[in-house]
Amino acid sequence: MAVSPEFLDYILEQLQPLGGVTHRRMFGGVGLSRHELFFALIAQDTLYLKVDDANRPDFEAAGCEPFKPFGGDKAMSYWTTPLDALEDPEVLAAWAGKGLEAAARARTMPKRKPSR
Repeated sequence: MAVSPEFLDYILEQLQPLGGVTHRRMFGGVGLSRHELFFALIAQDTLYLKVDDANRPDFEAAGCEPFKPFGGDKAMSYWTTPLDALEDPEVLAAWAGKGLEAAARARTMPKRKPSR
């Protein structure tokens, strides 16, 4: 899940219109947060945004794909960003906003109790 310094710098530059985006390396990739909301990750020089039931149709309609770190059918709740969004900071900010909203919704959902 390596991330090149050039790709990371490019994504951070493209996300500047959002303001307050921070990053940290984790598990060979990079996690992106804004105001303590973890809304995106970068793996293998691909930007993935947080997805939930409310915004998944937008990502599906744009032809995006889920992040499957271990291959197979096991997907995480992060999906690729539309390629055209990576070339326009305003469009990327709108898509990143969808990820931020999903992260905010996930934060407010009650935690499930572990099953016995």
